[in-house]
Amino acid sequence: MYVPFDQLPASARIWIYQASRPFTAAEQAALQPALHQFATDWTSHGRSLAASAAVRHDQFLVIGLDEAVAGASGCSIDASVRFVQAIEAQVGVELLEKSKLAFLLDGQVQLLDRKELRNAVAAGTLSPETPYFDNTIGQQGQLQTSWPAPAQATWLARYFR
Repeated sequence: MYVPFDQLPASARIWIYQASRPFTAAEQAALQPALHQFATDWTSHGRSLAASAAVRHDQFLVIGLDEAVAGASGCSIDASVRFVQAIEAQVGVELLEKSKLAFLLDGQVQLLDRKELRNAVAAGTLSPETPYFDNTIGQQGQLQTSWPAPAQATWLARYFR
């Protein structure tokens, strides 16, 4: 059962998939029906899930699920990953690769390889206040209030000591 993303409760579970490049406006428009259809059809053990899917910041695919209605099972999570893989193939973008970190620099999402993190901090490219998209957050409320968050308020804090 499709639920508009902004109507999911703060406690809704989320999964964030970071794209290897920004989605174009045309790609986002073309994806809207598929995102809506996925959320409409997504089930767990035959039960309809109250779900949504949206592109945020032109760079992230976010899937949300109100687990108060029904929780995801292993099979339904597998189905969501297959959906993400289908989007990768349709659009020609990587969404499941995890080696890059996303920061908001000069108003734009910038990806940085994890191996370059220490050098970027040492060079001053990244500061404790640099907004970081922590894609490990798990709830809609966190998405709305602390995504992106200052790097020092995330697991990256250790790089600024």
